[in-house]
Amino acid sequence: AALDGISFTAKAGQTIALVGPSGAGKSTLINLLPRFFEATNGTIAIDGQPIDGVQINSLRKAISLVSQESVLFDDTILANIGFGRDGAGRAAIEAAARDAAADEFIQALPEGYDTYVGAMGNRLSGGQRQRIAIARAMLKDAPILLLDEATAALDAKSEQQVQSALQKLQTGRTTLVVAHRLATVRNADLILVLEDGRIIEQGTHNALLAKSGLYARLCQLQFFNDEAEK
Repeated sequence: AALDGISFTAKAGQTIALVGPSGAGKSTLINLLPRFFEATNGTIAIDGQPIDGVQINSLRKAISLVSQESVLFDDTILANIGFGRDGAGRAAIEAAARDAAADEFIQALPEGYDTYVGAMGNRLSGGQRQRIAIARAMLKDAPILLLDEATAALDAKSEQQVQSALQKLQTGRTTLVVAHRLATVRNADLILVLEDGRIIEQGTHNALLAKSGLYARLCQLQFFNDEAEK
């Protein structure tokens, strides 16, 4: 989706939730930050510095991305987590895996951290692949975190494990999250409600409910997949 007139500020350490119907432009917005797409006009700035004026390498060093389809390489678990930070030792990699709730299943594998994951990680389950991706982001320790439907493809048990790992990862970071869980949205510092590439509402959960607009309708329609928590 093309974006139109998007404007907001994320303060250091805040969590910004992006919600809205499919095709509203949420993933497009997330993909602009690491410059997977280039903005055709307007400015995106980090700490006051426009991102189109810095080298892509240094920009991407400041950003971790965990998306619905985690990219794993046909290598060992150790190497896949280690991609998060050049030169990271085994102890740091294992610590990141513990933080990502991945250490237990890794240790249970016959080869442990030296297990090969297969092409695109096909020897692991979806929840295991996501926790490897989160461990990589833990190891990278970047100040900006982008979460794009990171739990959308998981079963309930895997989602719970991944969600708790993501919460730990978000601590102290500036996070933009495409949110499908009411718990995530309610805890956000700012919610941006997108429709057809525009921000049509923004505010906190309670303020947006009081507006009785699209956000309130999405809540009524049980758009968020843990409505029981409301």
